[in-house]
Amino acid sequence: MITDGRLESVLRAGLFAVTAELNPPDSADPQEVYDAALVLSQVCDAINATDASGANCHMSSVAICALLTRAGYEPVFQVSCRDRNRIAIQGDLLGAAAMGVHNVLCLTGDDVSVGDQPQAKRVFDLDSIQLLRTAKHMRDNGVFLSGRKLTTPPRMLLGAAENPFAPPYEWRPHRLAKKIEAGADFIQTQYCFDVPRLRQFMQGVRDLGLHEKAFILIGVGPLRSEKAAEFMRTRVPGVYIPDELVARLRKTPKDKQRAEGKKICVEIIQQIREITGVAGIHVMAYRQEELVAEIIDDVGLLPRHLHLKTQPKQSAKPAGAL
Repeated sequence: MITDGRLESVLRAGLFAVTAELNPPDSADPQEVYDAALVLSQVCDAINATDASGANCHMSSVAICALLTRAGYEPVFQVSCRDRNRIAIQGDLLGAAAMGVHNVLCLTGDDVSVGDQPQAKRVFDLDSIQLLRTAKHMRDNGVFLSGRKLTTPPRMLLGAAENPFAPPYEWRPHRLAKKIEAGADFIQTQYCFDVPRLRQFMQGVRDLGLHEKAFILIGVGPLRSEKAAEFMRTRVPGVYIPDELVARLRKTPKDKQRAEGKKICVEIIQQIREITGVAGIHVMAYRQEELVAEIIDDVGLLPRHLHLKTQPKQSAKPAGAL
């Protein structure tokens, strides 16, 4: 399935891909999106527009994708099943494709109980696997779930999330197989702070031949401090951070913990690059776009593969932007 997207071009060329999250603003000002995207565009092959991650409200993913495509960037549209039913989701997929979005990440979504508005009503009309099947059905068969035909199907690279670091560990590759069977072309994982566990997961992936059926991007990110590491591993669902990494930060003077967290991230990426079957990394650094650029540079992944697709516009705001 060719979508004419930069991310797919990089992956199918066998090059090591880099994606990163653009953390959506609590604002209606598009300039905040453009400023963050300008930094990420220099070091990434695609930019994820998160969809109320952690069940906290921010600017919507589809709106950020609209802004990014207007500026010439390559977005990944994140769709969560938590907030919309199948009618709204199918409409959003068509709308995103019409705007030139080439990639979609299909998520079930964090439950509202972990967010700052726990009184919100859950939808969950679909789960992530059903969403993948829906998007694949629309793309490959050219019809809605109702059976009604599409005049022009959406052309999108379909993605899913996976967490190799949550038990039962032996079950994780098999769950990944179900997502790939449902239609996932690429995978972005939860944060990796435990490389030995990742190696075991990838061995299971290779045993099932899944690395030959989908492109697997491993989630990474810097730890700001010991306090931040403790918060992430106790309050963020699905994140595992080994005791030795927290102890390493604890032994570091407070004014140098941010630099040490960055160093840990670089070391992890260097190890990840040596694992057979890994197609790239997905960098998550909340409100730290400049640090993402530094990490990618330190790992030696610059310059990116600009010859594969036209460079995005370098202006902070596209012509005609409001």
